[in-house]
Amino acid sequence: MVRVNPLAGLLLLLATVAAMEGFAYAMHRWVMHGPGWVLHRSHHRPREGRFELNDLYAVIFAIPSVALLFGGTQLGWWPGCAWIGAGIAAYGAIYFGFHDVIVHRRLPTRYLPRSRYMKRIVQAHRLHHAVETRDGAVSFGFLWAPRAATLKAELARRERAGARAATGAAR
Repeated sequence: MVRVNPLAGLLLLLATVAAMEGFAYAMHRWVMHGPGWVLHRSHHRPREGRFELNDLYAVIFAIPSVALLFGGTQLGWWPGCAWIGAGIAAYGAIYFGFHDVIVHRRLPTRYLPRSRYMKRIVQAHRLHHAVETRDGAVSFGFLWAPRAATLKAELARRERAGARAATGAAR
């Protein structure tokens, strides 16, 4: 049986988490705000109930993770596949914690962002949601984001095309 050195596996997992940010950016920018808007639209509108159509993306993105984990541990695939699958799952857990718990408060928490990094990514995501249409949004990443001033300037340059009316509450 072929094995992957645990240190090499951990590095593979961490590299996968880092690569997932680029993948997530591309999927969010060109798929979710493109042909996948049919599902993602629900996320840019006030949620009615506990779930939204956009939640199906979590299921869609979990499929490769589960397949790689299963193949790497049970089907005799290269064992690195399991580490990659675990990296995808780790990114999903980080995304869930940041996006669904901290930003959108879909689960109760008392956490308040205090670090400059957390404030920056929360602000960037809120500015992303300032636009409720498929076009015109800014900041498509989840773990890295441009400065708020840069994003606000870009929204102003676009004359706030597609921006939602001010309600006082971020979605």
